[in-house]
Amino acid sequence: MLKKTGKDIPTKSGTKTNPKSQKEVPGQMLDKASNEIPTTSGTKSQIMMRLEKMVEESDIMHGAIRSVDMDEGVFGIAHSELIAKEDMQQLFEHEELGIAVIHTYIWYMYDTLMRGTELCNRFNFIAASRINTTFITKNPTSVMNELVDRFMVAGDNTTPNLYFLPFNSGIGGHWVLVAMDLSRLMVYYLDSLPGDWSKYPSMKKTVDAAILKFRSKKNYRNRKDITWVRVQCPQQNNLIDCGFFVLRFMRDIIALNRIDIPKMERNNNLGFILILSDISSNLLLNHEYVLFS
Repeated sequence: MLKKTGKDIPTKSGTKTNPKSQKEVPGQMLDKASNEIPTTSGTKSQIMMRLEKMVEESDIMHGAIRSVDMDEGVFGIAHSELIAKEDMQQLFEHEELGIAVIHTYIWYMYDTLMRGTELCNRFNFIAASRINTTFITKNPTSVMNELVDRFMVAGDNTTPNLYFLPFNSGIGGHWVLVAMDLSRLMVYYLDSLPGDWSKYPSMKKTVDAAILKFRSKKNYRNRKDITWVRVQCPQQNNLIDCGFFVLRFMRDIIALNRIDIPKMERNNNLGFILILSDISSNLLLNHEYVLFS
């Protein structure tokens, strides 16, 4: 449910189509973003400029906010996210993405790609606001139990499925993607900068402990150690695009409907503009829905 604060902002047609009525198969939606919005290096896409103008003309630029209420299907518990001027500017001004943008795009993916399909049994999301370096440093046991509780929400974890954790290394820190397959004791690590999970030893220790505790509570036998895999994936060429890469990694994996994460092909042109064309034509359309509903 979307809650509005401030005055209503109507669309040109007077109504706004619910994204759920326009569901497409994941593969089609994956290709659609890059093909619909032509962009060239160093320029903003047409949709970016149009939506930026909408935001400038709306009451959100004068302190109004929008609340996105997410049902328990997204993160395992009911969750609300506030969208404000600063969140929109992260996209328009090519800044580091914050948790509100990460969560809102996850909600959009769930609502348009997964809801009502078998993909809900194969892919799950963990809220980045509850599992991060800051909280692990303060209370690792509490964070471990948060993970276990999230795992327990799902029904049968004996069949392969993935839990996506967009993990942040701290306030204003780097985003990486951790994807956990509880049934096969596999953890995939996707990082748009060089290195692996050894950069975040407390995160790995907490994730491993949570997986083992979950399996113990479910009386699943641990036949082997937990295997961590560093997935070869596209690399960012600056210090601010990590959040965009993490969002694109999740979207691609869901669209491919793959539990075994394959090598993600490197593409020298896969920089901010290409990723932004996907994010802007999806997240920003979603934000348009938030702004004008």
